[in-house]
Amino acid sequence: MRVAIVTSSDSGYNGRREDLSGPVIRELTESAGYQVVYQEIFPDDRAVLERELTELCDGGKADLILTTGGTGFAPRDVMPEATQAVTERAVPGIPEAMRAYSLQITGRAMLSRASAGIRGRTLIVNLPGSPKAVRECLEYILPHLRHGLEILLERTGDCGRK
Repeated sequence: MRVAIVTSSDSGYNGRREDLSGPVIRELTESAGYQVVYQEIFPDDRAVLERELTELCDGGKADLILTTGGTGFAPRDVMPEATQAVTERAVPGIPEAMRAYSLQITGRAMLSRASAGIRGRTLIVNLPGSPKAVRECLEYILPHLRHGLEILLERTGDCGRK
């Protein structure tokens, strides 16, 4: 399965802060057998993010897009809005599960505005911005994403457990 990593960060894009979360996503997905085909940092600009997500999906470049950053309360945190604007079907269970799991670690998890959805044959999942939270959330959801992606890509149709 092909993974694209999109970081939303004005300071990362401008070179004022190192992206520490994108490499965590790369590490965890590659360890789980995914192929990272793309990794880039963009400013917290909704139009730019929408354009990039659309191109990655419509160009068939990735089966899974994992984003980091831009899910908080800051005025320029717009990744959930960009994701919702480009997806055709919402997948609310993924961010709900991440928030529920993260609430066991910190009450601040309730402040996450992360979203997830499907465009064509690509699943987009918003992860938090901090490397620690990215690791916690991705380790929690990653084992379950493969099954959903196999169904989305029509590699299996069997949803029942034996």
